[in-house]
Amino acid sequence: MPHNTGTEHIVTSYNEELLALAQAIAEMGGQVETAVENGTRALLKLDRELADVTIIADQRIDDMQRKIDEMAVSMIARRQPMASDLRSIITAIHVASDLERVGDMAKQLARRSLKLETINLQASFYSGVRNMTALVLGQLKEALDAYANRDAEAAVDVCNRDDDVDAMHTSLFRELLTYMMEDPRNITPCTQLLFCAKSLERVGDHATNIAERAYYLSTGKQLTSDVQELQRQQIKA
Repeated sequence: MPHNTGTEHIVTSYNEELLALAQAIAEMGGQVETAVENGTRALLKLDRELADVTIIADQRIDDMQRKIDEMAVSMIARRQPMASDLRSIITAIHVASDLERVGDMAKQLARRSLKLETINLQASFYSGVRNMTALVLGQLKEALDAYANRDAEAAVDVCNRDDDVDAMHTSLFRELLTYMMEDPRNITPCTQLLFCAKSLERVGDHATNIAERAYYLSTGKQLTSDVQELQRQQIKA
């Protein structure tokens, strides 16, 4: 009887560690979403105080990634997990890495906003940036939900919308080039804004990465290989 009690205690402790790892990812995801929102707001409003807050907050995001890495490595070393548990722990490391990179993109938005004195562009540019930010943040949230729920179908939906982000990035890119050609004084600020648009596009890429990892966690298969196999079947048909 004492032996069974000890075993149950070990299993419960292990499950608590897995839950703590998942909670740490969720908390980091929330911090990153806020950072992207703040970085974009600092850029559009040229809010230097908010930009500074966003830059400082990135240190906490980096610390959270290190904490998740340490938790995962410790669990692998002590628990020697197999099969789905090992897959879950390894995937958490990768998701934390993608979230850390999204945090870096938010920091870049904030840093570039500090290099701008004014932004006197058409309203379409501002609305374009807001729409693109809303789209990539929606992708990121849904990717994290797919990861938390082990939802392969939702993960595929996130990946299928990546083309929408790319199209919005291309639209902003062309608009900024037009401003640069119209007035040479726009070249310097618009160059900074080109990099900002690219940072937002990269957020979408990392959201797609997280969705692909959610698909792998749910199915044990790589999403890209499954898509290629489906395409081969369609070609044969």
